[in-house]
Amino acid sequence: MESNGILPFQNLELSLYLPPPTTTTTTATTLITPKIEPKPEPVDEFTRVSPPPGFEFLAPSLGPPPGFEIPIPSPAPAPAPPPAATASATATATAKSNPSGGDVLSHLHRLSKMFNDAFAAQLQEYGDVAVLPDSDTDTDSRAIVTVPNPETQVSDAVVTPRGGRKYPSRSSEMVRVTDLKPEDRLFFRDLIRRTRMLFDSLRAFSVAEDERHADSAAPYRRTRGDLKASAFMRHGGQWLNRDKRIVGDIPGISVGDVFFFRMELVVVGMHGHPQAGIDYVPASQSSNGDPIATSIIVSGGYEDDEDAGDVIVYTGHGGQDKNNRQFTHQKLECGNLAMERSMNYGVEVRVIRGFKYEGSINNGKVYVYDGLYRIIETWFDVGRSGFGVFKFKLVRIENQAEMGSAVMKFAAKLRLNPLEVRPRGYLTFDLSNKNENFPVFLFNDIDRDHEPLDYEYLKTTIFPPHVYTSASSGNGCECFGGCSYGCFCAMKNGGELAYDSHGILVRGKPLVFECGPHCRCPPTCKNRVSQKGVKNRFEVFRSNETGWGVRSLDLIQAGSFICEYAGIVLTREQAELVSMNGDNLVHPSRFAERWKEWGDLSQIFSDYVLPAHPSVPPLDFAMDVSRFRNLACYMSHSSSPNVFVQYVLFDHNNVYFPHLMLFAMENIPPMREISVDYGVADELMGKMAICN
Repeated sequence: MESNGILPFQNLELSLYLPPPTTTTTTATTLITPKIEPKPEPVDEFTRVSPPPGFEFLAPSLGPPPGFEIPIPSPAPAPAPPPAATASATATATAKSNPSGGDVLSHLHRLSKMFNDAFAAQLQEYGDVAVLPDSDTDTDSRAIVTVPNPETQVSDAVVTPRGGRKYPSRSSEMVRVTDLKPEDRLFFRDLIRRTRMLFDSLRAFSVAEDERHADSAAPYRRTRGDLKASAFMRHGGQWLNRDKRIVGDIPGISVGDVFFFRMELVVVGMHGHPQAGIDYVPASQSSNGDPIATSIIVSGGYEDDEDAGDVIVYTGHGGQDKNNRQFTHQKLECGNLAMERSMNYGVEVRVIRGFKYEGSINNGKVYVYDGLYRIIETWFDVGRSGFGVFKFKLVRIENQAEMGSAVMKFAAKLRLNPLEVRPRGYLTFDLSNKNENFPVFLFNDIDRDHEPLDYEYLKTTIFPPHVYTSASSGNGCECFGGCSYGCFCAMKNGGELAYDSHGILVRGKPLVFECGPHCRCPPTCKNRVSQKGVKNRFEVFRSNETGWGVRSLDLIQAGSFICEYAGIVLTREQAELVSMNGDNLVHPSRFAERWKEWGDLSQIFSDYVLPAHPSVPPLDFAMDVSRFRNLACYMSHSSSPNVFVQYVLFDHNNVYFPHLMLFAMENIPPMREISVDYGVADELMGKMAICN
């Protein structure tokens, strides 16, 4: 085993097919050591600190993550800008030279034009995105047109080239990553986290663009947001794990991670094909001429599948019609042969389960990584439709984290009947005393601590009376049917609505104006999101690691509203007096500005600038949570949080006293602890850090 955690993948042909040695001399098994070559660093103001030695091939050209950057100039020459960047260079220079006042709208139009022109340029250069006809059974079944040649089905084409630039195929060099140091695990976890956040940000912006154009009379071609996001990221070189084919766990991806789209699995290198259920190295690219399977998706697409969790009977591919009915015999070729060869060589495969789940945005379906399995048996059998099918029995490898699909099904039962699932440990079934839209569970099966019951639950922040009278009020939109782009409230937000029609925050901003009491729009207006309160079921729980923590019983999509960080607002003078008594105070100005990361498209567009409007002055108030608080006060601190603070105004217009609203930075599976970056540590808060 090598010190850098990279195990050279064994030459299967040499170890299994060479005749035994004729002499008594012991001959070491020949190994194929992969060529590990670092990819060039991106040209940027900062250069990322190199990945751990030996792992350079896993790091794409993403910008520097927090904690992994040093202020040294990059020695590499600047690459030629993409067509979209060139086309919008003039507009960018104008926006940067005068970013205030009337240029707020020009910044929005520039960003929108930059986004659409870039995608249009890709369609012209690489061909249109080829989408199969709609399917009632699986939204992802219409993701990408299949390649006729079965040997090239793992080429992972997202756009169909028509004479333009062609992307190289995935590498066939197989490696296994083991024995990562703690700092290496954090590095790759952050790499995956930032890549997925970029994918979600691009998809959210694409959906918002479609809705904005739908409000206008001009013709506009709608395209699936996940396809747009993946196409942009492939063009920018942000797809992961392309230079080596990883066998086993993907560094940075944990058992239980949830994905809404199969294209996202392709982007992070989890499963390299957007349609086929078996991902494999084809025989034409294998060193010994045998295909090798690396991952499968178990989604119940074949009538002969049997899934018992730790044991799976997986049906091979082929021989189905468009209605998923078997109409001919399967053959031992392509993915089926790869599965048989992986069994013969003892190569483990990653298992991703796809199933319907409440809260999914992709036709109700989600994809969950459930860990590594070994193929222990294969046979040819007559299926339910009377045709021959190949079956593979897989058994889950021991000593792995609990299956994500099992945790999600447990959470679903917990929502319906908590006492039946967990008879002991509940202190109350509603910590909020019916103040929230959904009850907040309080659970402790560790000790006898019941501290959260000693506080009065506060649904929303209480501001001093002068906040509502000192600022101008009385102005609102006249949108009787709901706000749209160009209305009064959209103008207050810089010419755009902050949310899409599903309540997803399109991108973080210094401040968000929601519709208020003086607006004529109905309660269903899509510019009223955080003011409506929580829309998920949460549980405050006792933890050995972090004291009290918060987790959701629901699946939460990236960009979704979580809850408000509520307390009693104190002016600076009041805060100084209260702090002398040792009471708990929260200082909003100390929270890290993580809103800048959500919706940041600078990795795609070189001339992208962070939104600077609406602006908010430095906050000079504190919140007292010593007697009144809500569930957010029990969230633990993390330097890699999964929620962020977004300042929001809706019930008044005083920009010095915004609400602290929490939004999801990533997809949060049920039962996973929720964490926020408190920025400067506050000893009085006593919050412990967690490692995501």
